[in-house]
Amino acid sequence: MKKYQIYGVGAALVDTEIEVTDIELTRIGVDKGLMTLVDEQRQSEILEHLQGHLVTANRASGGSAANTIIASSYFGGSCFYSCKVAKDENGAFYLQDLRDSGVDSNFHDDKEHGVTGRCLVLISPDAERSMNTYLGISETLSIADLNPEAIANSQYVYLEGYLVTSDTGRAAAIQTREIAEKHNVKTALSFSDPGMVEFFKDGLGEMIGNGVDLVFCNKDEALAWANTDDLDKAITAIKKVAKAFAITLGAEGALIFDGEQTHSIPGHSVKAIDTNGAGDMFAGAFLYAITNGRSFKQAGELASLASAQVVSQYGPRLRAEQYLEILSVENQ
Repeated sequence: MKKYQIYGVGAALVDTEIEVTDIELTRIGVDKGLMTLVDEQRQSEILEHLQGHLVTANRASGGSAANTIIASSYFGGSCFYSCKVAKDENGAFYLQDLRDSGVDSNFHDDKEHGVTGRCLVLISPDAERSMNTYLGISETLSIADLNPEAIANSQYVYLEGYLVTSDTGRAAAIQTREIAEKHNVKTALSFSDPGMVEFFKDGLGEMIGNGVDLVFCNKDEALAWANTDDLDKAITAIKKVAKAFAITLGAEGALIFDGEQTHSIPGHSVKAIDTNGAGDMFAGAFLYAITNGRSFKQAGELASLASAQVVSQYGPRLRAEQYLEILSVENQ
């Protein structure tokens, strides 16, 4: 028996969500629907332009892989997350939030002075999210921040595609995969964002190496990976680098390939108000399910239900009781 079901590695970001119009996105020069890396000054400028638009003053530990790991933990999974925070107030808050979510981490490592990463999530009326991220100290996440013992003692490792933007982060992802392979731990990777595939495909290829067990992506990311507008061609390309995959299709559900069969997972009819974290939630629910005895098809059904729930409210997380409600629906 492994101690952890999922070991994740990714950026540590404290999120702030802001409602905007498409006109405002254009006025402040933000690319809609993408994650854009910015410096601290640019992030402050955006905040100044958008004063009065805060959806909520609540903070939560975020970052794509963190959202996934926290979701798996709330469903009942045993999880470990490697990240890097600074010795500042946001860093202390972030680690405490992980603890409160039931996720183990490198809590006792000495923290460096600096700034913990922050992400502005701009939500437009069509529920699309446009992210402006200042990585702060997360940009220096490295091999030194990994926990090889926890990696070896996990069923799956989960790699955040956003790590490709940092030389040290990419090296950490590659090392995580290599340690996992050495100890027969399964490997999963998320493409994370169309921009990561478009501009950092070679780096993602390095992270994938000779192939991973499972790839998570949405339709746009899949098409970008194969440089095509034909989903069948994209599927063929992904099969060359992954034994299995989950391609999310928004309201249309998802396509799941379990290594032998392809399963079409129906979507759920909800009023979407915020797509931030939908893919992260899908991956978290899916990984929880397959590490707790569900088939890939069953995992896809649980993940589709969970991601539909998260887009119907603000923020990338559900309330604690909602995870239990989703599991109870699944078991009916």
